[in-house]
Amino acid sequence: MPFEFDNAINAVPLGDGLYDTPVEDRWDINGNANGGYLLALAASAMRAESGRAHPVSISMHYLSPAPAGPAQMRTEVVKAGRRLATVVGTMTRDGKDIVRSIGTFGDIDATAGPQSNMIPFPDLPPFEECGVRPSNPDLPPGLGSRLDMRLHPDDTGFATGNPKGEAHVRGWFAFKDGRPVDTMGLLLAADAFPPVMFNLFGLIGWVPTIEFTAHIRGVPAPGPIAAEFRSRVVQGGFWEEDGVMWDSTGAVVAMSRQLALVPLPQS
Repeated sequence: MPFEFDNAINAVPLGDGLYDTPVEDRWDINGNANGGYLLALAASAMRAESGRAHPVSISMHYLSPAPAGPAQMRTEVVKAGRRLATVVGTMTRDGKDIVRSIGTFGDIDATAGPQSNMIPFPDLPPFEECGVRPSNPDLPPGLGSRLDMRLHPDDTGFATGNPKGEAHVRGWFAFKDGRPVDTMGLLLAADAFPPVMFNLFGLIGWVPTIEFTAHIRGVPAPGPIAAEFRSRVVQGGFWEEDGVMWDSTGAVVAMSRQLALVPLPQS
């Protein structure tokens, strides 16, 4: 039986670079599809069009909310070389653009070439010792019902009205149905954790992403993915979030950055 995520990012080719890419239910936060899910869904069509194995770098601009429903992805290969292929794509529904994306696809061998890594593994208890990500009982089942998310005990204060005052979140990511986390799963993981803004000001609400970029640095070994996210500048109603993800061997397998709107307090 296929895993839930594979069904949810299935892109059906219709010919001439067009793919049927329905936005599936329960990959959302309160009715709006999660940005990482949309990134993976679009990447599925773009990867198929490229004919390559993995996303290497992909960026997406979010143009309108996407509740569950039909959608199509128009793709075009703009360059195909020996190692890499670059694809552009637009997801639409009823003639309205949902997202626009550009991505580079190819093979990934993290052992090739010179090696240097200046990013230490985060101070993170083992998967089993971290608590399950807090859920909001007032919201319908969504993305969280599909995932086995664990957060560092020091990073859950936002859920009880006690934010730690630092834009910082650490934790573990896995699929609840046991699906291995591959390079496509990393695209979802990069946007599946609580926004670090929640831990800075205690502002909880919908946080619209403007732009999201993910770099896949390796094919993950089996096991849950460790992740750490930070923000350094909040101003003008915008904030950035930088993320790093490690596999079970301690190897860096993905890096991400997004620019988003700050959830404003209710007046």
